[in-house]
Amino acid sequence: MDALPLLLLVAGGSAVAGATRRLAVPAPLLLVAVGLAVSYLPGIPTYSLEPRVVLPLLLPPLLYTAATDSSYLDLRAQVRPVLLLSVGCVLFTAVVVGWVAYLVVPGLPLTSALVLGAVVAPPDAVAATAVARRIGLPSRITTILQGESLMNDATAITAYRVAVGAAVGAGASWGAAIEQFVLATLGGIGIGLLLMVPLHWLRTHLKEALLQNTLSLLIPFFAYGVAEQLHASGVLAVVVVALYLGHRAWQVDFATRLQEEAVWKMVAFILETAVFALIGLQLPVVMRGLGRYAGVTALWYAVALFLVAVVSRLAWVYPATFLPRALSERIREREADPTWRGPLVIGWAGMRGVVSLAIAFSIPVTRHDGSPFPARNLVLFLTFTTVIGTLVFQGLTLPKLIRTLRLTGRDVHEQTLAEAQAQAQASRAAERKLDELLSDERNALPGPLADRLRTVLERRRNAVWERLGAINPETGETADDTYRRLARKMIETERSVFVRLRDARYIDDEMLRTLLRRLDLEEAAAYREAT
Repeated sequence: MDALPLLLLVAGGSAVAGATRRLAVPAPLLLVAVGLAVSYLPGIPTYSLEPRVVLPLLLPPLLYTAATDSSYLDLRAQVRPVLLLSVGCVLFTAVVVGWVAYLVVPGLPLTSALVLGAVVAPPDAVAATAVARRIGLPSRITTILQGESLMNDATAITAYRVAVGAAVGAGASWGAAIEQFVLATLGGIGIGLLLMVPLHWLRTHLKEALLQNTLSLLIPFFAYGVAEQLHASGVLAVVVVALYLGHRAWQVDFATRLQEEAVWKMVAFILETAVFALIGLQLPVVMRGLGRYAGVTALWYAVALFLVAVVSRLAWVYPATFLPRALSERIREREADPTWRGPLVIGWAGMRGVVSLAIAFSIPVTRHDGSPFPARNLVLFLTFTTVIGTLVFQGLTLPKLIRTLRLTGRDVHEQTLAEAQAQAQASRAAERKLDELLSDERNALPGPLADRLRTVLERRRNAVWERLGAINPETGETADDTYRRLARKMIETERSVFVRLRDARYIDDEMLRTLLRRLDLEEAAAYREAT
């Protein structure tokens, strides 16, 4: 893809995604719709992606940013349901969808049908976990969905590669396929374990935030590339490394963490935006290449396979929830009895997304003998429709389903109380450390500066307790909301004075940037203390 079309894609997609923040429409749906409309405009370039570079370009950064935001301890506590979903459910869905596609679509080779099944098998739980956090689902369900979205890609990609190998003429026996799956899984985990410690050591020994964040951008591609070169799972290597680095993120300096959070949010936003925009832009090309499958027939296939993808997940979730309890007394003693409502939410949260699209884009154009990949455009079309169908049908109804089921979510008051108690313990320890430091003559400070250290500490300790207080009857604000608003007003006033002094040539631009940077950090601190 040339530079100008790529720039237009990112800029246009970002503008549309930004507009959705003001509308009650999910960003992926509007991006697809706008991309489809734009594709018919005269002069619009043809967008195409090289299949060999799609997975290495898109998957590593998206997996890395999701894994670093996950909790290793929570995932370890829910390892059984996560593995049952990320391995068992993905393989079950891939086989069921592939077999139904083979039966329903006349002339579709079984190998191409299994490729389709592997492509649409892994749910992308990013949207589901976002809804779960916003509405307040139990943390266990949120953790399971998040863990599944990290691990299921490795299962789907391995199954996809086996099916593609058979479709392009490099097929293997079932025994060889199982061996490849096991070796790829164990190899990916092993490579991740080998890389995570030296990469973390390097991160903590680089002294500049700019270098640390440059390394952060390279890590997922490096881990993925090393694993793939050794014929292991690059996805699992990235996930293992990212979970470790996220778990140890507190050992990196504050400037790196602040920059890293902003950088990775931007990277994930651009990649996801570009992929969904590409769906709309490529749909007309794909539909023109459907051949004998074009028209209403293709829509019938799309509806049938969408329903199969949804039902097959629900058919797996309930047995996977209740059978282990029925078979294991240890599980019954250790875990509370599940209800039917939790599995329903987990089953309904199986929206497909960027991962399925990235895998679909990577399907080779030709087989080993030079002939076209069988029914490639149909597989792409059915992937597109399944992704859009799940985003529309399940994505729009999931919040209402959660509210209707009235699952007991996290107790906000209890969480805030726990946060306040943790902050109080930390503040007392810091206060003792401050007294110890100030008792040393080498750390002597003027009274006002010592008092300032104590004031900042006290403000940080009290901020969370104030969140438990009453609402201001005049403004409807909590105390921390008022504090944040007043702090911003004060900082805005200082900022305007600095700019006026620069314009009057009393200070130069370099000094202005220094002063504004200081105010930006103060504003960030005020915001974080109040949230």
